[in-house]
Amino acid sequence: MVDKSDKDVSYWLPKPKSRIDMQFHVRGVPFTLERDIIVEKSAKIVEILNEQSDDSIYQFLRNIPAHPKTFELVARFCHGFELQMSCENVLPLACLAFYLGMTESHSPNNLLSKAVTFFEQRILPCWNETIKAFLTTEDIIQQAVDTGLVGECIESLVCKAVNDPYLLGEPLVNFVNDELSEDDEFHHKPSARRKLFVSEWQSEDLTILPLSLYELTIHSMNQHAVPPRFVAASLLKYAKKWVFCSAKGEKKMSVCKTNHQREVMEAVERLLPHQKGLFPCTILFEMLRFAIHLEANVGCRNGLELRIGKQLDQATASDLLIPSRDYAKEMHYDIECVKRIIKHFYRDYNSNMEGLTAVARLIEEFLIEVASDRDLEISAFVSLVEMSSAASMGTDRSSDGIYRAIDIYLDKHSYLTESEKEEVCRGLDYHRMSAETCEHAAKNQRLPLRIVVQVLFLVQLQLRDAITREMQGPDNRLTQDEVEKDERELALNDGVQKSEMEKMSNKVMELEKECHMMRKEIEEGCIHMVKKEKTSMWREMKRKFGCINKMNNCNCQVKKKKVHPKLWP
Repeated sequence: MVDKSDKDVSYWLPKPKSRIDMQFHVRGVPFTLERDIIVEKSAKIVEILNEQSDDSIYQFLRNIPAHPKTFELVARFCHGFELQMSCENVLPLACLAFYLGMTESHSPNNLLSKAVTFFEQRILPCWNETIKAFLTTEDIIQQAVDTGLVGECIESLVCKAVNDPYLLGEPLVNFVNDELSEDDEFHHKPSARRKLFVSEWQSEDLTILPLSLYELTIHSMNQHAVPPRFVAASLLKYAKKWVFCSAKGEKKMSVCKTNHQREVMEAVERLLPHQKGLFPCTILFEMLRFAIHLEANVGCRNGLELRIGKQLDQATASDLLIPSRDYAKEMHYDIECVKRIIKHFYRDYNSNMEGLTAVARLIEEFLIEVASDRDLEISAFVSLVEMSSAASMGTDRSSDGIYRAIDIYLDKHSYLTESEKEEVCRGLDYHRMSAETCEHAAKNQRLPLRIVVQVLFLVQLQLRDAITREMQGPDNRLTQDEVEKDERELALNDGVQKSEMEKMSNKVMELEKECHMMRKEIEEGCIHMVKKEKTSMWREMKRKFGCINKMNNCNCQVKKKKVHPKLWP
């Protein structure tokens, strides 16, 4: 039969000699039916004829909630034709038969009982047929719910998934999940018996269902004994099909499609079981990036951040590089999001030293990655430094990684003032730096002067301690008197060193004061009033610190006196 929307599709019906025809349209498709035939099968039509006028019949038929092809099959049945039911039409037929009241109490061997029997005997026992039939209820979801057909489909799918979870798909193998049972490990690979039945092994995927039907099904599976990791595998496939793949393939999507992807992303997070380790951290971060990009609701983003925080020790530094939506530049990252995730980790911390060490290393690596971001503000960087320093407190990690990040930040932000540089270095713990790093810091011209002095002092203390340990070693063959003498000399040397360091610190402070005074005088335009004696004192201090050549470019109008080299040691 050829379906033509602009012609009467009832030309194939038998033509009795005398009849009362009813002509009407169903979604624009014309139909002509004999009243007595439809009355014989439909209790609803009889009810309307008994209580209302003929106009009500035509209005009722025009508003039938069914596809024209489905109504055509009903018309065929009313005229005595045998119907070929399948998974594609049985549920729409059952819903329309229920709507028209085509029950056994009105007429024997009526359409509703035939459709329900076919559905129970031929559709429900098979996973693939159930999913295909369930898919046809998208446009008639409310009728299918009212008739109980949706509940039957979901119950059938849940029971089959409980008996064979692999119908939902292969779960992801996450080696960090310590909660796998022996049964889970046993079912990890398909058995030889399963491989023999190729047709059963290639099951229909739930991802073909629209979101409304899929969400009802997964919600029911979460409430029953379906293993969470199989549910998570199905959710991941659904997200990849409807969000990840389509979003990557199109540069600019329509508003309707973006809204649909946002709804899918929010539903996937909402349906995801709360068991730890269902997804690797990398996949959770990918879901979080899409949630941020699609502007998903706060509950969705917070839920993903919480799940990531529970297994942050399995993440990598590249995972934490989450682009910020507030800036158009590519090198700006969402620092606040990372800080929330780290807080979630320490809130659920369970005294696992390996995890604590891994997160401390992770924060250092992330700090080094973002240090080169020229748009990263000092306050944000300092907060990350302090967080990294606090994370490594309970571990045996040094502060070398933090120092490296600070050095990179100072290199990329060379315009910072001396006070701003000191603010950047505030969270650096010098006592936990290695000897090589201390040596590098002592020669690092990017560091502020005060930090260099403190590092030099620390190096001197470390050197003294090293000498002390060497002198007190088990192989020391010196006599007691020699040891006491060396100790006195060492103490004397320590006093001299401390005295020299204090003198040097005082000179540095005096030098800074003098610099401040001279800069102030230059700004006020009073440099010509500087006294000759003060200038001589200033030059003497510069010579003592070996910086006379560095200061020759100042715009002082005071005449420079030539000093004979022999006058100075």
